[in-house]
Amino acid sequence: MSKGTETRNRIIAKAAPLFNRKGYEGCSMQDIVDAVGLEKGSLYGHFPNKEALAVAAFEHAWSETSGARMANMDTVTNTIEKLKIHVANVVSLPSFAGGCPLLNTIADNDDGNPALKKVARNALKEWHVYLQSILKDGKDKEEIRAGVDPEEVATLMISLLEGAMAFDRVDRKLGFLVQAGKHLNSYLDTVAVQL
Repeated sequence: MSKGTETRNRIIAKAAPLFNRKGYEGCSMQDIVDAVGLEKGSLYGHFPNKEALAVAAFEHAWSETSGARMANMDTVTNTIEKLKIHVANVVSLPSFAGGCPLLNTIADNDDGNPALKKVARNALKEWHVYLQSILKDGKDKEEIRAGVDPEEVATLMISLLEGAMAFDRVDRKLGFLVQAGKHLNSYLDTVAVQL
C-alpha cells in the first residue's frame, strides 16, 4: 500500500467517528485536521471537498458496522439461526463510535446533503436485499413457510432494530434494543416451517 493510500485511509478512519457523532454540518474540517494531525491542505490533497470525505467516512463506518452485524452468520446453515445471529449481533455488539452510522446519516441528512442521503439509501437497500436473500434461500430450502414474504420480514427486522436503536439513544436504561431483539427472535420462530 502506498504512503498516499495509507494517509487517505488514516484520514477516513479518524474522520468517520467525528462525522458519525457530530453530523455533516457539525463536523468541521478543522475538527478533522485536529484529529488527524495534518494540515488542511493535506486533507484537500486526498479529498476534493468536505462532502467527498464525509461520503468516504460513512462508507468506512458502515462497512465496519455491517461487517460486525454479519459476523458468524456463516457458521450455521439454518435460515432462522442465521437471522437470529444477525439480530444478536445488532443487539449485543458495540456500535460504531457515535452510534449506528446508517441511523445517524439518515436522520442528519433527511433534508440535507444529497450525496450522504444517497449513500445511506444505498446502504439501507443493500442491507434489505441481504436479509431478503437469506429469507428467499430459506424458502427454497423449505425452512421458511411458503406464505412468508421475504421483503416484508426484512423490512420489519430493519425497522424494529433501527427504531429501537433510536429510542435507546433517548433512554438507554429502558433497553428498547434488547426488547426488540427478543421480540424478533420470537417472531422469527413463527415464520419457520414447523417440523
